[in-house]
Amino acid sequence: MIRFGRLDRSWAGAALALLLAMAAGAGATRAIAQTAAGDPAAGAKAIAELGAVLARAANSDYERAKWDPIHFKPAIDHARDEACLVCHKEVLETKPRPVSPAGVKAEQTEAWYQTLDTYAGAQENFHWRHIASPYAKQVMNLSCNFCHQGNDPREEAPQDLIGKAATTTAWPRNAPVFTLRKMVNPSETCLRCHGAFPAESMGLPPKWEETREGLESPDTPNGCLTCHAEQFRTVRHHVTYLNAKGIEDAAKDSSDACYGCHGGRSWYRISYPYPRHPWPDMPADLPDWAKDRPKTSDARFALPIPAK
Repeated sequence: MIRFGRLDRSWAGAALALLLAMAAGAGATRAIAQTAAGDPAAGAKAIAELGAVLARAANSDYERAKWDPIHFKPAIDHARDEACLVCHKEVLETKPRPVSPAGVKAEQTEAWYQTLDTYAGAQENFHWRHIASPYAKQVMNLSCNFCHQGNDPREEAPQDLIGKAATTTAWPRNAPVFTLRKMVNPSETCLRCHGAFPAESMGLPPKWEETREGLESPDTPNGCLTCHAEQFRTVRHHVTYLNAKGIEDAAKDSSDACYGCHGGRSWYRISYPYPRHPWPDMPADLPDWAKDRPKTSDARFALPIPAK
């Protein structure tokens, strides 16, 4: 096994990537050659291409796979799900235990997410629920590298990433690629759909469950659209990791489609600082809570705004 110890990380990463590529076959070798020739984008795309991943996987083992160049920037930014699933297909196939170690049967219990009106079916694993479930396909378009922006086996801390990735981030507000001891950055991934209900910002009571009673009726099944239909926030969800039309279609029938990601599945005591896209007759004076909000979606994920 090759051990680089505390040698310069950028040199170690480049040397290791080169060794892996040479061992993996001509396709990956060409990718590294392109990178060295001054075309890092072409090299990164070639490394992440499905055929190149399959070639490396065919001649690899666990120790080599941990250091595969697709796990590092810039190749990870070009990795498509099918390339990731060459080695990680278990994330969609693994099932929850039918019986817990304590003897409790899953079919006789209810997981917290099964209590939501937007979920149907038996208990399923985390990745399947976020990527492959019917509801996920309707309202989301998540990919592996939306959350997983690289991984360094040395230490799961952003300052230890190889080379320039130590200071390079695609997240807004210069957020790190991932946080200490975690393989993702929760504040830029999980928080976007699992933040607290921003009642104070909207001048509403803390609990939406109480507020919705006065806003909803058989003719108005979604109380959120009382304010969020035509008055303001007329541009929403036009990002690559969401299905804007699917969300709007689901919102016609119930506010659970809105509240689910805006407080209904809260894992945090704060809400995500979503961008405030300008709307017609938007007041010039910003409230204090909105002064640091961006006016557009992250460039990395933004989609063209459809014409009205």
